[in-house]
Amino acid sequence: MTPTPLTPDLLAGWPLPAPPPGSDKDARGRALVVAGGAQTPGAAVLAGIAALRAGAGKLQMAAATPWAQALAFALPEARVVPVAATAEGEIAAGAARTLNKLAARSDAVVVGPGMMDDAVACPLAARMVAAAPLAAFVLDAGAVTGLAPLLTRLAGKGEQLVLTPHAGEMAAVLEIDKDRVLADPIDAGRRLSDALGAVVVMKGQVTHILAPDRCWVHEGGVEGLGTSGSGDVLAGLIGGLLARGAAPAQAACWGVAIHGAAGRRLSGTVGPLGFLAREIAGEVPRLLHDWAR
Repeated sequence: MTPTPLTPDLLAGWPLPAPPPGSDKDARGRALVVAGGAQTPGAAVLAGIAALRAGAGKLQMAAATPWAQALAFALPEARVVPVAATAEGEIAAGAARTLNKLAARSDAVVVGPGMMDDAVACPLAARMVAAAPLAAFVLDAGAVTGLAPLLTRLAGKGEQLVLTPHAGEMAAVLEIDKDRVLADPIDAGRRLSDALGAVVVMKGQVTHILAPDRCWVHEGGVEGLGTSGSGDVLAGLIGGLLARGAAPAQAACWGVAIHGAAGRRLSGTVGPLGFLAREIAGEVPRLLHDWAR
């Protein structure tokens, strides 16, 4: 399958859902972010801010209890729900019941950024998907790495899913060498997309987005986007677009393209290297406005 280049002109012909004039935040959907832990609590903040910058109307964050209050102060726009934590300060398996209830009341759910224990993150993600059949999901980082034994459990749920692995995470899911993924990222992404019927964002400086019947390629990435937290922002952007009502393939394509365009802007204003992941989301509202004209 020959990939279609992801360009502003293509996206202009594929406009995002727009809320009716005069509508309130409920019309732009509720996003839930399940992310972070003792070592990387800021991942939840990066993903959450990105979801709001993408236009989600409401934001909820589930946080391991020891970090919930700090995250509530760091992101006052969000409702922060404390959930069960492990002794190491990560979100625990015992959080499943609370997370399932939150997911069932959400339009879009982002799971995995900054979650270090994939043996917990992946089963939690699978349970939330089952508990929230009307929600769309972004599975990232810790919610992707350990998915190999859960693929059959998620089969048939693919219409709800966007997965955002980098090469190392993809290698873990497919149980193959990372070099094999790097040699043919389209084949790797296609294998996972076909296994689940899901949208897969195969991340890299050249990013491939694979849906069951289509493939797009984005070549507008910049070197500076290869920085800590950048993937958390991308996951949040896609989640925010899903909350607004975009279909999974559309949210993935727009999220990747806007993320890349934000990086290009920061390369010009800050420098080609050294801009921070926390700065990416600030470029998004203007880009979305400009590209929607």
